[in-house]
Amino acid sequence: MSRALTAEGVEELLGDPGDPGNPYGFAAAVARDEADAHPDELCRTLVSAGFHLNYLPREWGGAFDSFDRGLTMVRAAARRDVNVMPGTMFGIIAATCLRLHGSAEQRERVARILTGGGSVGFALTEAAHGSELLAGEMRLDEDGRLRGEKWMVGNGMRCDAFYVVARTGERGPGAFSAFLLDSGADGVVREPAPRTGGMRGVDTARVRFEGVPVPEDALVGKVGEGLEVAVLAQQAVRLMSMAGSLGCADTALRLTLGFAAGRRVAGTPLTGAPHSRRELAVASAALLAADAVALAAARGVHVVPGVFSVWAPAAKHVVAEACDELTRRCAGVLATRSVLREGAPGSGMFQKVQRDTAVVRVIDASPLANLRSFAAQVPTLAGRSEEPDPDTLHRIFALDAELPPYDPARLDLVVRGSDPVLTGLRPITGAVRAELTDPRTAALVGRVADAVATLGTEAAAARLRGADPNALADVAERYAWVHAAAACVHLWWANRHLPLYGGEPGASGWLRAVLSFLLARSGGVDPRRGGPDLLPALDAADALRRGNRLITALPVPLAPETSRPSDPMENS
Repeated sequence: MSRALTAEGVEELLGDPGDPGNPYGFAAAVARDEADAHPDELCRTLVSAGFHLNYLPREWGGAFDSFDRGLTMVRAAARRDVNVMPGTMFGIIAATCLRLHGSAEQRERVARILTGGGSVGFALTEAAHGSELLAGEMRLDEDGRLRGEKWMVGNGMRCDAFYVVARTGERGPGAFSAFLLDSGADGVVREPAPRTGGMRGVDTARVRFEGVPVPEDALVGKVGEGLEVAVLAQQAVRLMSMAGSLGCADTALRLTLGFAAGRRVAGTPLTGAPHSRRELAVASAALLAADAVALAAARGVHVVPGVFSVWAPAAKHVVAEACDELTRRCAGVLATRSVLREGAPGSGMFQKVQRDTAVVRVIDASPLANLRSFAAQVPTLAGRSEEPDPDTLHRIFALDAELPPYDPARLDLVVRGSDPVLTGLRPITGAVRAELTDPRTAALVGRVADAVATLGTEAAAARLRGADPNALADVAERYAWVHAAAACVHLWWANRHLPLYGGEPGASGWLRAVLSFLLARSGGVDPRRGGPDLLPALDAADALRRGNRLITALPVPLAPETSRPSDPMENS
């Protein structure tokens, strides 16, 4: 049985990213970015250490433990270069699909490929249709040959096999089936996909199937279930894509805080100047909120996977949008240095992170497609009131509670019951507010409870506004932000005995900051209006930076800092 790699192990393996001579550091990542080069050496080193095994089940020879631990481990690598994720983990969606409906032989074949460091390309989308999956044209013809083209296939140029979703019928979701094919089969033509502005050098491909013969044993599962299983598997992919957003955000904020602490204008550090301090507070609150939401989702999928047709895209939306806002706020503080390729913090790494964040934001679905994937469920789900078992909430949110094994077979296309994050808030709101010593935080918790209570009415009104094409997407977005705020309340309540974000056990400053940020975003308000409520997030994030620890709820030590390049214009 393989041993799981930890975040601390990744840090020890890869060393100080700020060291210009480190082949796994920022300087090397920027050089690869400039050359559109794939991170081959970095990926080989991680694969040799078993990094790729951490998303594969143990019965396949993997080392998967839990999504929350995996999330933190992947962040440790992604903060150096998010390209390590597609370079080592793009097989996660094909692996999930095979676990759900593959034969024993197919599972064994894919396990052999993936545990050996190979990859399986996931061929689902088509250039002409994007996220409109039901419009897919590639089909298996009556002669048993596959014809058509897929695009943006991850690791498509170098993968060993393809999991392909193709049309075998005429209408509806049941018109698509899945096939496991050799990448070198006759008639498979691979070409590099269009280059992206960020995540440069990542292997994505256009793959044409020009009359590829499909043997009977290539069918995965039953005829007509390919699209359904692919959509189910994407719930897990959305969870892991959040690690990429968080890794980029940690680096962006860390570089900006380091610059702002040393940069003086009229004798005052930027961290003390009112405008930049406020921007940094918003950015810090965004990261803490994204981290809390991602951790809650990564634990929740073990306990209540049946609600992840909504929880996964809602969490993905909040994390991606919060990290996008973080980079914009940091860019405002860096000003000219946010666009310089030289003489900037991280020697160009901030600019790479900006570009990479934009790609991670859309890598598995655009923001609108992501919202639409669950918007139709919101009116029904927001109106439900069944309260969850308190033990269920404890297992999800208590970071030291043991998680049940992850079972992808319990994922579902539709939530059958209530959302435990929302319906579980009302029974604890009074106790939470009574225990909080800060009246401002208690008031914000009350506002979250009020927002949850009105979601059902808002969602019902959106359904009635059928003529408004944006109504359901808008209420789905509000649902995502309110759901995130409720999750943060649960996280604080379940972990009052733990020193979250480097504070004392029970400290609630971080909660005040993230609730201020999330409530502002849920109402379409600029988070800067939160003013002093946001400052505890800045204090927490900067303390973790100075302590050389990952900016997460349960911080882990980072690789020792061996050197830092000087900024030639630091005090200009």
